[in-house]
Amino acid sequence: QVQLVESGGGLVQAGGSLRLSCAASGRTFRINAMGWFRQAPGKEREIVATHAYYADSVKGRFTISRDNAGNTVYLQMNKLKPEDTAVYYCAATRYDPSLWMKYEYWGQGTQVTVSS
Repeated sequence: QVQLVESGGGLVQAGGSLRLSCAASGRTFRINAMGWFRQAPGKEREIVATHAYYADSVKGRFTISRDNAGNTVYLQMNKLKPEDTAVYYCAATRYDPSLWMKYEYWGQGTQVTVSS
């Protein structure tokens, strides 16, 4: 199995920055790609970023990166807006990163709250 643990969420004012981290452990050799998703209250979970994709709502503000070992992925979030408020989830997949329904390993989520 693969375990994912997120950290770095919190409360920030609009215009501020946060950096989320996600550490993978276990059978990490199974992982082909990692990405970030989020779910706001009353809304469906949505993709935020993979190494080859950014949601339109975060382009130019968020950056996904991965450490050299490939077991930790980061999401640098700048110029945060109140509409970015959500629970952010790290996810991993054995498949093509564009196949969003194929992300099978999930972290527990970390809350990001942006105040206006």
